[in-house]
Amino acid sequence: MTAMVEVKICGLNDGASVVAAGAAGARFAGFVFYPPSPRSLKPEAAGALARLLPQRVQRVGLFVDADDATLAATLAQVPLDLLQLHGHETPVRVAEIKAHFALPVMKAIAVGGAADIDAAAEYLNVADWLLFDARPPRDMKGALPGGNALSFDWRLIAGRSWSRPWMLSGGLNTGNLAEAVRVSGAAVVDVSSGVEDRPGVKNPDRIRAFLDAARALPAAAQPGISHQ
Repeated sequence: MTAMVEVKICGLNDGASVVAAGAAGARFAGFVFYPPSPRSLKPEAAGALARLLPQRVQRVGLFVDADDATLAATLAQVPLDLLQLHGHETPVRVAEIKAHFALPVMKAIAVGGAADIDAAAEYLNVADWLLFDARPPRDMKGALPGGNALSFDWRLIAGRSWSRPWMLSGGLNTGNLAEAVRVSGAAVVDVSSGVEDRPGVKNPDRIRAFLDAARALPAAAQPGISHQ
């Protein structure tokens, strides 16, 4: 059986979209805990949404330079399986979080050029996953750490491999998904703005369409990924 591309739907913040993501085959469901984001949730609300998902779906919490108190307060109410660190967390900080909370950690790498790809090596001994996302331009008004509907040059990671599993993120949608996977070699992709009507408003039909498109794509083998 040919493995298919796996999907993380990020920035889920309403019941209909959570149910759609779970029913249509998402492998990961992302909840944002970063107040400047239009997708941000309070832990109590996220906890209720997370419990709507089937057990096979991994619940991911996105944090940006969060302190231990913030992480602990969130985990007290949300059954997360994976912590996504999308800020300027150093390898030391990533290791601290992983050890303290005893959960797998994914480090987002902001990509603007080849040097950013090389920097991923610093996290290989401490992170369980890597996520490559587009670095927003310095002059972009209202830029967020992620979810800006921007993509980077996928050729920068073409043919590359790491000892940890990784996801491709940044500006993905049903129209460019096949090309992104073909060029980058990604076996797992992360989408947020590409399944929205506007920032922070997910569209269940777009979620289902994106997951259908991903299922049609064969996935390359990656370390640490067991396709379901």
